[in-house]
Amino acid sequence: MTDESDIIQAVYQVILDRKTNPTDSSYTASLLRGGIDKILKKIGEEATEVVIAAKGGARDEIVYETADLVFHLLVLLGQQDIPPEAVCSELRRRFGISGIAEKASRPA
Repeated sequence: MTDESDIIQAVYQVILDRKTNPTDSSYTASLLRGGIDKILKKIGEEATEVVIAAKGGARDEIVYETADLVFHLLVLLGQQDIPPEAVCSELRRRFGISGIAEKASRPA
């Protein structure tokens, strides 16, 4: 089993493998075959489920639904050939900067 520090990368590598070597029995491959619209629909569904779980306040449900959302976001990144490290780098860049200031610094 992969430890916490690299589970994101391990999952991403499986997604890339499913992209390169799709099988009919792979859920990930079916998402990738469905294209961007199918992936975005799933992200929207999972984000809504996170909101509902959070509103309900059940910790386990929040964790499960957040894991589903993160997984589908990783599928999007894989489909777009964006490594998770790009997101981590952006978070590192923003760390310690006011969210208001950071957003104001973005090009219009």
